[in-house]
Amino acid sequence: MNPSALASAFALSIALGIAGPTSSQTIPAPNIGSPLLNLSGFGAREAVPPPLSPRADGLPPDVAFGAYQRGNFLAALKEAEFRLDANHKDAAAMTLIGQIYHDGAAVGRDELEASRWWRLASNLGDPQAAYELGALLLAGAKGVSKDRAAAKEQFERAAAKNHLGALYNLGVLALDDSNGRKPDFAKAAQYFLRSANAGDDDAAYSYGVMLREGKGVPQDIKEAAHWLRRAADGGIVAGQVEYAIMLFNGEGVPKDETGAVKILLIAAAHGNPIAQNRIAHLYAIGRVLERDLARAAAWNSFAKAAGLDDPELDLATANLTLEERRSFTKLVHQQAGF
Repeated sequence: MNPSALASAFALSIALGIAGPTSSQTIPAPNIGSPLLNLSGFGAREAVPPPLSPRADGLPPDVAFGAYQRGNFLAALKEAEFRLDANHKDAAAMTLIGQIYHDGAAVGRDELEASRWWRLASNLGDPQAAYELGALLLAGAKGVSKDRAAAKEQFERAAAKNHLGALYNLGVLALDDSNGRKPDFAKAAQYFLRSANAGDDDAAYSYGVMLREGKGVPQDIKEAAHWLRRAADGGIVAGQVEYAIMLFNGEGVPKDETGAVKILLIAAAHGNPIAQNRIAHLYAIGRVLERDLARAAAWNSFAKAAGLDDPELDLATANLTLEERRSFTKLVHQQAGF
């Protein structure tokens, strides 16, 4: 998949009216507004793909795609071309060739050529090709003009076959309020739910946020907590933050401050400034976590570096002792990997 295509095309504020929390909001103050929907991590492919798993239907694995997964791009290309010689309607082979041209793997990067192969495969009914072509049309590239309507059409083709990425992207498109468009929250919620049910954790987060805010669906805090926990368990950092705050406040789930802080610490370690800010407050006041102004200052510094300023924390950590300052420096270096 090509997550950057959608993300670069939409630096959306998601039109939910729930932009990220302000620096003045702290635990256990009123519940925190939801972070923005997380598009950047959607569908990301691992840098070094794992070995190809056996097919559940007992058929032999796709040799060409297996070679691609293992980084043997030239072998993958040759195998895909060999398959096309034997079957001119091998849509999976076409999709893979398009991906190889898109990545510039074994051949020079050529987005136009990639789009040609993906279009051929999409016309033969391949949902992954339709998804990839849609993402390319949405972002535009050298030789490929941006075309939102055409991108949406491709996503709809893929979504008809329950492609979770296409379903998610259609949800995002439904929320697009650029150029005078009116967001369709109900349609977005439907797409996110379908994508979440198909297995996408980003969609589970997005649907959970909409349930919590009552956007496009009736507000249901308990159900929102269910989907946000699903996202959190799936490693969606924004979902971890949102679910942890609900858990801390006992909102839609039984109150569990200790469990909430464990989740916030994970999100903070992954660089989420909201989690870092909340952890800093807890260290500063000695709630759940033992009071430690050096750690409060360290986490506050990370959040500030990401753009989340908090004058209250600045004041609370302004007069560190010499030993606390030394501890602060050590903690910052450790977290930064120095």
